[in-house]
Amino acid sequence: MANLKKVKAEEETVEIEPGMNILKVNEKLALKNRELLRKHNVKAIDVMGSIGAGKTSLIEKLVQALKKKYRIAVFKGDLTTTIDAERIGRYGVEVVAINTGRECHLDANMVAKAVERINLEEVDLLFIENVGNLICPAEFPLGTEKRVVVVSVTEGPYMVVKHPYSFMDADVAVINKKDLASVMKVDTNKLCIDVKEIKPDMKIVVTNALNGEGVEELVDALEL
Repeated sequence: MANLKKVKAEEETVEIEPGMNILKVNEKLALKNRELLRKHNVKAIDVMGSIGAGKTSLIEKLVQALKKKYRIAVFKGDLTTTIDAERIGRYGVEVVAINTGRECHLDANMVAKAVERINLEEVDLLFIENVGNLICPAEFPLGTEKRVVVVSVTEGPYMVVKHPYSFMDADVAVINKKDLASVMKVDTNKLCIDVKEIKPDMKIVVTNALNGEGVEELVDALEL
């Protein structure tokens, strides 16, 4: 397994002065992240979604599909554990676990601190798996080139319409666990329509992350 590094958010705080807007501060830090990553020709992708949507499984499949083409690193956001980070590390890629403590999202400062743990000269592609949440991460850009939002049919038929803000700034939407659609009585076509009503030009991929179905289409949608 690749060397697993770790960032604890509570140890990497940014001092916010009275009257400062935390979202504006994050936006400035995100721009710095993007400039740094672009300088080193690293394509970074923020992967958002609720707990259990299948983010880690999708990243595992993407790593397997792309590791011969790209030098890959993965940042894995989680409250306290490194369980999923260790899963991804089995594939021989650089992994940084970012533990956010009580925070329900990653922010640009946490990502900046994680970037310090890797050698950007040895990375072409960076996947950042956000904390399992479809609300807070939408407000905190990280400085990535693209954002992916993942929902699964096991979350019910209204997951998209209930969380429109997560889709507005995303580039690709993934409808995961298609194999369970009939059991859950969820229409994947309707979920796709719901996404298009929020963002008509959104790229949408329907997947089964466990067996890799749809991963090639996701690679194409991400222009990788």
